[in-house]
Order: sequence, then C-alpha cells, then structure tokens
Amino acid sequence: MGLIGPGFIAPHHIDAVRRLGYVDVVAIAGSSSASAAQKAKLFNVARSYGSYQELIADPDISVIHNTTPSYLHLSVSLAILEAGKHVISDKPLAITAKEGERLRDAAAAAGVVNAVTFNYRGNPLVQQARLMTEREEIGKVFFIHGHYLQDWMTDDTVYSWRSDPTKGGVSSALADIGSHWCDLAEHISSARITAVLADLTTVVKTRYSAGGSAEAFSKDTTVARTPVEVSSEDLASVLVRFDNGAKGCLSVGQVLPGHKNGLEIELNGRTGSVRWNQERQNELWIGRHDQPNAVMGKDPTLMLPGATQYAHLPAGHQESWADAFRNVIGDVYEWVRTGEKPATVCTFSDAYRTCVIIEAMLKSHAAGGVWQEVNVSSGSEQVANRQEAIYGK
Repeated sequence: MGLIGPGFIAPHHIDAVRRLGYVDVVAIAGSSSASAAQKAKLFNVARSYGSYQELIADPDISVIHNTTPSYLHLSVSLAILEAGKHVISDKPLAITAKEGERLRDAAAAAGVVNAVTFNYRGNPLVQQARLMTEREEIGKVFFIHGHYLQDWMTDDTVYSWRSDPTKGGVSSALADIGSHWCDLAEHISSARITAVLADLTTVVKTRYSAGGSAEAFSKDTTVARTPVEVSSEDLASVLVRFDNGAKGCLSVGQVLPGHKNGLEIELNGRTGSVRWNQERQNELWIGRHDQPNAVMGKDPTLMLPGATQYAHLPAGHQESWADAFRNVIGDVYEWVRTGEKPATVCTFSDAYRTCVIIEAMLKSHAAGGVWQEVNVSSGSEQVANRQEAIYGK
C-alpha cells in the first residue's frame, strides 16, 4: 500500500491498514520531498516521494490511498486508475458531479478495486440496522430523518483549504458531512434519494485565514491572519424524497456550539423504528408501537448474521470510530484479495451518486428553494455493462 497526501486523515488510513496484519505500508507521497520525508518518519514508513507520480510508479505498490485535499482527487485518482492500480479515496470522490462521473467511468474501464471511505458504514450497529431494514423487521420504511451537527467551525479564525471553494469545492457543510448522512440513508435503507429541497445559510460570513498551509482542525492562534469572505454554507436544512416512496429530512451544521460529531439517523417503518447516533455508536435504539422500546447494546451474540463480523469485542467492551474505519478498509482489501465486493464498500459509482445528490441540494437552494431532481448519469452502454460486471446489479 502507498498513500498520497499525508494530512489530517492519513494516519487513520495507515493505522487501519496496519491493523489488518497482511498489508505492507510501503511509501508516502507529499507536496514536497522534505514534507513527505518528515511524514514518513512520523508514521514509520520506509519510503517517501515528493510527487504522487513517483509513488504511483513504484512497482512494489498495488493499492493506493488518495487522502489529498478534495480538489486533487480527480487528477490523482485518474492517474492511479490509468496505472491499473487499486484505489481507495477519501471522501468526497470529487468536488463536482461531473468530475465524479469521470472517475466512476474511469474506474469501471480500469476494472480495478475502487472505494471511497464513507467510514460510518463500518459500524457494527449500522450493519445491524441495515440488515433489520432489509429483513423488514421494522416493516416498510416511510420516513428517514436525522442530522449531522458539528461546532469545529464556530470560531471565525478556523480557515483551511476546506473553506476555499477552489480547493474544497463550493459546498462546505453538505459536501463535508451532509454527504455522510446521505450515504448512510441510502446504505441502511437500500432506497435511493430522488429529489431534494434545500435551504442553505452562511452563518460565519467572514473568516480569518492563517495562510494556505493551515490544516483543518488546527488550533494554532499565533500566526497573523487576514479576513476572507466565505460563500459556502455552514448550515443547511433539506427535505428528501426516496425512490421507495419514503420521505425524509436532514439538518447539517458546522457552527453549532457543543455539537462535536453529532451524526444521527432514524428510519421509521410501519411496525418499528431504528435510530443510530454516532456519539453513542455502541447503542441502537429500537422503537415499537405495541411493545416497550429498547436500546440494543453492541453484542455480537445478539446481532444478526452479517453484522456480527464487524464487532470485534464482546458485549460491554466499547468499539470506536477507528474500529469502524478499520472495518471499511478491511472490506476493501477483502475485495482486493478475493474479487468479491462486501456490502459495506462504497464504490466510485456509489460516491458519484452522493456528488449528484449534494449538487442537487445546491441547485435547489440557488433556484429559490424548489424541489430538484437527482439526475444520475448512467454513462455509455459499455461503461454501464462494465460497472455491472465489477459491482453487480
């Protein structure tokens, strides 16, 4: 394995891969030889490269993780695909739906393993909720709702490439964290979002930048800062329609004091409900009309077959964000090893859909708050056939 872009999320990719026990972390590529060497030493990786092209050319590397800033996802992932190597990209797949479509089609043409790390799929109780829904243990789902609330951008001195539309894209809250909720909603329910109505707001309109090198979640307050006008949303409310007839609603915010990583999703069916909250991720709330509600703790002896494999510790032993991330990475490498794609893997095709959904939300707001259809391009017949061969129907 090689990794390109050793920023905030990179050590979590490396940790997850090393926990598998059978993958060698060979090299890291950064923006310069010096920075790459520094990160390689920090992460105890033997080789470092000053460009992603050098790392891709390394014959010892068969799987490449793309953890660069979002604006580089297209060029870096395309280069990996053209080299015929397996690629794991951090989300989002790309900063526009058009770029996402190019990557989806290139991945299908290359015929290699391709995945995007929507990591909450890897939580054992998310898989429990998905299987309960699939087995209709809560009946026909008719309402899907929730939120993703954070406060890390509350301070107006927080500014990084994520807030720069040329590097992070025109969307902030929706693309960065709303995309996680949309992916989970489709993954758990097996339904597809078909239309959205969005109301977006920029609460903090002026931020103070410490320069282009600042990383997300940096707490450095010692450097000089300059004001930057911000146009991307940091708060959003969205109504959602699904192809199975279900309705939904979503609230997303990055400037809400006290909310650290508040991802929550609830599915209501005709005979029951399930709710999962990321900050209490070892619990699954199960609601009933005609019997007592219950909170199911993460317990592999009680979970459905297909979910138990994602729980690595006995009941009462708490598992975490990093464990769910490891589960997703493990399933991607299982696809590499066996050629069989596990259900938890978000492919480039799946992630392209999410790009289209977020773009539809932006269009809905720009049009004055009207319903916007989610129009996913199927691509050419040749690409569509190739996708079916790789991903299944």
